[in-house]
Amino acid sequence: MPAKSTPRPPRWYLIPVRVLLVTFIGTLIAFAVSLLLGIIGTVMMGWSRGIHPDMRIAYRVFAVPSALVAGSIILVLALGMEIRHYRQVKALTAIERMS
Repeated sequence: MPAKSTPRPPRWYLIPVRVLLVTFIGTLIAFAVSLLLGIIGTVMMGWSRGIHPDMRIAYRVFAVPSALVAGSIILVLALGMEIRHYRQVKALTAIERMS
């Protein structure tokens, strides 16, 4: 018969680390995608008007604001999901200890 292992309680201090990591990675991805779309849009506008495009617009107007909005949304959603997961694991650990 295998030895019964006791589950360890969840660690609340890892929640901010995971939330910040997910937020940082999600913000970087949002910045990269919006910058790509901004560059494509800026080049197409410059091409259609017959002028050299100003690439600063792709950063200032498209990429940075959309990355800030996406990062804020990701932060709130990741925090909510991590808190919910922590509470579920805490409850399941308590139930498992009782049985």
